[in-house]
Amino acid sequence: MTRAAKAPEPTVVAAGALVWRVRGGELQVALVHRPRYKDWSWPKGKAEPGETLVGTAVREVAEETGMEVVLGRPLPGLRYNVGGRSKQVHYWAAQVGGRGDVALTARLATPHVRGVEIDDVRWFDAAAATRRLSRASDRQPLVALVRAHHDGLLGTRALAVVRHARARKRASWDGVEADRPLTRSGQAQTPGVVDLLSAFGVAAVTTSPWKRCRQTVAPYARATGLTLDMVDALTEDAHAASPARAAAQVEKLLTASTDTALCTHRPVMPTVLDVLATHSPRAVADILPSADPFLKPGHILVVHVVDTSVGPRLVAAQTLSPCG
Repeated sequence: MTRAAKAPEPTVVAAGALVWRVRGGELQVALVHRPRYKDWSWPKGKAEPGETLVGTAVREVAEETGMEVVLGRPLPGLRYNVGGRSKQVHYWAAQVGGRGDVALTARLATPHVRGVEIDDVRWFDAAAATRRLSRASDRQPLVALVRAHHDGLLGTRALAVVRHARARKRASWDGVEADRPLTRSGQAQTPGVVDLLSAFGVAAVTTSPWKRCRQTVAPYARATGLTLDMVDALTEDAHAASPARAAAQVEKLLTASTDTALCTHRPVMPTVLDVLATHSPRAVADILPSADPFLKPGHILVVHVVDTSVGPRLVAAQTLSPCG
């Protein structure tokens, strides 16, 4: 009798960040020392059940370094074997948040693990960090970070494009379209939306005034004390009448001086994405959503923007789920 093959162990999913700053004209990064392994590495850790990956990255950095960070552009991840299991680690560039960052108020308090799992946290110049890292593969995201800094593409701001969470079906709703609400499952997505917007330091929220959009981003507004900026041009009806007005709103947000979120509807997404594509190099334009429905309900497209002599430019983009 042939014995059935043992199913492979599931991949361990983890996330972390390369926390950076510039001092004396030099790019510096924070490394942590783990006494159990006697190594220097990036702050990172395994995702908890239901936790978003960006939430994992923010939480692990806070636990291991005591720093509350705002994530920036994504960096190359790593995949390797640990104890016979495959491990995949996702990384972002990150900076320490300031006292005035309202996004930090939307986070739960995080206990520190220093002294047990981590016994030292130090800032190193990038060249010194390259030498100090214990695992050679950990240098890969650092190479990307240094290159972005050299090219002036590391200090970015975020624009988070949110498709409203799951809403009641049109066919089952007897009221006016503007009042069609979220379902229970849609409401259950909103804590993940809060985590994602907080991770990227969102300090302003522009939304369609229709109820399903308001309900999607209102929990974040309550957690941060922000006032929603409700813009009629982002509703389905206004967009159908004048896509140019919606496009102008996206252009305006691309030049905003702060990390911003925009919440709208599926029929408006093609216009939003067209505007983003005009400000993107081919490498970024190719990863923007290109097919209907563009974003699933409650999902978020985060684009990272820098200013250039010819206007805002997207240097990275990533689609994220609110449900881990």
